[in-house]
Amino acid sequence: QVQLVESGGGLVQPGGSLKLSCAASGISFRLFNMGWYRQAPGKQRERVATVTIGGITTYADSVKGRFTISKENAKNTVYLQMNSLKPEDTAVYYCNKVNGFVTWGQGTQVTVSS
Repeated sequence: QVQLVESGGGLVQPGGSLKLSCAASGISFRLFNMGWYRQAPGKQRERVATVTIGGITTYADSVKGRFTISKENAKNTVYLQMNSLKPEDTAVYYCNKVNGFVTWGQGTQVTVSS
């Protein structure tokens, strides 16, 4: 049974930083490309960043240069370092496989506000 647990969100002022974590069980990051997604109220879910099994990363234009995705295969954990946060980054952040979603976790709330 696959389980994804996101953590690390919170309230931060514009320009601040947060680091999110996604811990997985029942799935190995050595075998699948993983990504971070976010969904704000009234908006569609969007893909924020991805990392392949080989460690290649991609980013949405809206976060490029500010966010960094990384992973530790031995811990089966993927991270999202978020810097220079903007109010428009406010959303619930989720992790999942890129090529075929599994059951979504609860996500972690990121709120950027002064």
